[in-house]
Amino acid sequence: MSDPLLYSVEDGLARLTLNRPERLNAFDDALAYAWADATADATARPDVKAIVVDAAGPAFCAGGDVLAMASGIGSARALEDLAYVISRGILSLTESSVPVVAAAHGTTAGGGLGILLASDYAIVGQNSKIGSRYASMGLTPDLSVTAQLARAVGERRALQLVLQERLLPAEEALDWGLVAEVVEPDRVQARAVEVAREWIAGAAGAYGQAKRLVRAGTRRPFADAVADEAASIGAAFDTPEAQARIAAFAAAATRR
Repeated sequence: MSDPLLYSVEDGLARLTLNRPERLNAFDDALAYAWADATADATARPDVKAIVVDAAGPAFCAGGDVLAMASGIGSARALEDLAYVISRGILSLTESSVPVVAAAHGTTAGGGLGILLASDYAIVGQNSKIGSRYASMGLTPDLSVTAQLARAVGERRALQLVLQERLLPAEEALDWGLVAEVVEPDRVQARAVEVAREWIAGAAGAYGQAKRLVRAGTRRPFADAVADEAASIGAAFDTPEAQARIAAFAAAATRR
């Protein structure tokens, strides 16, 4: 059997590849625990400056493995526990100071939407489709979908998506602000790596802290957010990266 998730770190880039293509990368127990472990490791490593989440096969992620639910998951408590394990990985990504790009080719549905929302920058193919589709199974959204979808697209659009069986085509998902880029289908993963490499080659630490501030800002009082901003920019100013960039900017300005 192949590993349900492929995980590698190279030159500052962590790559997590969902690897159950025969199930459209739907989560079972093995993938859930591998996902939780890999995201925890990637976000804790000081050498990781950016993360790419992508997938093998024709689709990004179909959410939970419905066939496993039908044949052997056992109980409501087992499903709840599985959702909790996967959500641990989502929290690792969203609460970290490492920017995350998702390469969501093909179809993204159910809990896969939560995985996409856990990224900070999502890239899809021109033929991609994105939807909720929980209700078709008689289930309610999980994996951060209700916590993040309205923040991303607004409450009315979030309700449209979770209260219908629709799959948004790529261009409509772009128009909604659900994804950042639409590219040729065979360019999705390569473009995601390019974006991550641009972060790493740039002010990686500043990008990571900016991501953290934006993510945290939606969950706390305004006064706490602006205080954190002030502390963060002060800390950033003292880093060698910022000092070098500020000096270069000042030198260029004096030559004009």
